Amino acid sequence: MGDPLRRVRHDLVYYPFRLLLATGSRLPLALTRQLGIAAGRLSLALAATDRRRAREHLALAFPEMTDTERDILLRRTARHLGLMLAEVLWLWRASPEGVRSRVTMSGAEHLEAARERGRGAVLVTGHCGNWELMNARLGAGSIPMSIAVREIYDPRLHDVATALRARFGAQVISRGPTAGRRLVAALLANRVVGLLVDQDIRDIPGVFVPFFGRPAWTPSGAAQLALRARVPVVPAFISRRADGSHHVEAQPPIEHAGEPGDADAVARLTAEATAAIERQIRAHPEQWVWMHRRWRTQPQEQPQGQE
Repeated sequence: MGDPLRRVRHDLVYYPFRLLLATGSRLPLALTRQLGIAAGRLSLALAATDRRRAREHLALAFPEMTDTERDILLRRTARHLGLMLAEVLWLWRASPEGVRSRVTMSGAEHLEAARERGRGAVLVTGHCGNWELMNARLGAGSIPMSIAVREIYDPRLHDVATALRARFGAQVISRGPTAGRRLVAALLANRVVGLLVDQDIRDIPGVFVPFFGRPAWTPSGAAQLALRARVPVVPAFISRRADGSHHVEAQPPIEHAGEPGDADAVARLTAEATAAIERQIRAHPEQWVWMHRRWRTQPQEQPQGQE
């Protein structure tokens, strides 16, 4: 961060966040949630670009809804994201017992069955529910996780996020030249490799697959990794319940076959994983990040990460 102006901009994010983390993590969760709800409302009011983009995406995904219905859904999404912020602050000091008491889990037998074969599994998910809380719950449930993450622009924030994600035993692997080898090594060590595959990321390999009826550029690394290591692909998601608790569900593995270099097999497996994510979003539409530019790349705009 040699640019002084950039350093100032980063400091204006980093130091308030550290203050928020230091104070918010000490408050009762019930209070922090109320503050988070207020923060979500304020963000929705102030973030005009994100608000406009989210409305466009909701119209694309749910054309049958009225504008009023989509606005209600958008407000519920802002509320969810505010609650998620509060829960992330709580995670900074939460105990494994506290996580287990607030987050139930089903389908763990699918991950356990994969690990009984001795080569781990690839867990695919999206930015559904509180995905950070799902990582914590899996770790608190004695499932050895290795998660692939993108580097955060400020190394200091990246270190904070890594510390949070590793609190419950996760191995955090940053994307980069050595990430593939490290993820394969994690599978060979009989760990579960978790990957978020619901964002349009232009600088990594991907394929176009259907998402809410429209082509979406989707990372194909999870499919390539599963085919290369010959391990199951298990979709898993977390959802928020009305009473404030959460539930993690690991679903039956996606059937797949083929070689790592088989483009058709990679595309099929990526499409199946994306279909599972779409089903989860349709079940809990307020718990997804509608402001993300999920459809920004279209087939006529092939990114450099093309396979």
